[in-house]
Amino acid sequence: MMKLAEDVFAVKNDPEQLDVNEDVIEQLIAIHSATVSEHDEGEGPVAWVLVIPTTTELMNRFLKKEITEKQLFLLTQNEKHFETVYLCSALVLEEHRRKGITKQLAINAIEQIKVNHRIESLFVWSFSKEGELAAEKIAEQTKLELFKRN
Repeated sequence: MMKLAEDVFAVKNDPEQLDVNEDVIEQLIAIHSATVSEHDEGEGPVAWVLVIPTTTELMNRFLKKEITEKQLFLLTQNEKHFETVYLCSALVLEEHRRKGITKQLAINAIEQIKVNHRIESLFVWSFSKEGELAAEKIAEQTKLELFKRN
């Protein structure tokens, strides 16, 4: 999964992206337990989804490119109330794609976050056409407005 993440997101070559490691995962879970999701069919994870609940103010700053993905993550850690969810990343092993796993993991995470927070929108910084389409389907099914960073 980590190799797939490196191939898809090229994090090591982009200082604006969040470089997900064990420390970051722990910090994400501290923000909300639903931020990290995986799908395991018995032989280890085949899909992994990260979402970050945050504020509308931070979303807008991110969409306008005033802050990076790393800064969005760091600034979110100080927040207590969330109005939006950043669809941060989704990885699915090739042989498990097109089964709706990403969509279901993300929707479940959003629903868990909505238990304690009034989520009004979603946002994404897509690196592929598949990612953009998945974000659109998630927004459609959750009935939340989707904002995109170019």
